[in-house]
Amino acid sequence: MAHSLIYGFWFGGMALQALLAAILLSKRVGGKFALFTAYCLVNFLETVVLYLVHHHLHLYTYTYWLFESLGTILGLGVAYEIFAHLFSLHPALRILATRVFRWTIVVLVFLGCLLIYKESPIRASSVTNAILVVEQAARIVEVGLVIFLFVSASIFGLHWRQSAFGIVLGVGLFATTELVVVTMFSQFDPAGRQILNLIRMAAFDSSLLIWIGYILAPERVTVGELPKREQLEQWNQAVMELIGQ
Repeated sequence: MAHSLIYGFWFGGMALQALLAAILLSKRVGGKFALFTAYCLVNFLETVVLYLVHHHLHLYTYTYWLFESLGTILGLGVAYEIFAHLFSLHPALRILATRVFRWTIVVLVFLGCLLIYKESPIRASSVTNAILVVEQAARIVEVGLVIFLFVSASIFGLHWRQSAFGIVLGVGLFATTELVVVTMFSQFDPAGRQILNLIRMAAFDSSLLIWIGYILAPERVTVGELPKREQLEQWNQAVMELIGQ
């Protein structure tokens, strides 16, 4: 039963990824969100390649962790890309917020390194456990950046109708689920790990649906956003004066 569900999520996710890739390329989203487009295309390539090699255990394992490492790096890049997009029209605020963003990364990386030191992956009982500890640290950084994005979004006017909000929402859903799965993976037997894999795949398919929906849906500017934009301009001018002093 579990194997049937895994294959169902696998093929369903592959179809959704193919659809998302076609939408991204047809709408030329890469010009606006290049790293997000690369993130989605790499995930699609990962799904296809893993399916082709899934009968070869060692090759599958190495391929999986290679793509997971690349996907995690791109996921962090997507968080920064959305962050830069938030402040694209407000250069002074972008300078100030980028500094805050960088310090947030420093703190999160420190916490991740602290986790690696505490768990001692070098002395872990297996290579897999060591990799899981490192991935857990990376996911902590990614989830922390997404949370920071949502906090700054509420302050700086990232509206829930905007495609950037949908990208952050999808990345946040999947990264949070990945963090939970990676944290609990070593504590479960093979049957429990299959359930965790199902949860992970369901979360990723849900993220795909969110991204497809947001990219296809037209963005709307509500009347309530206009005063906030004027306020942002005032803040931007004030920060420019502070920087100029």
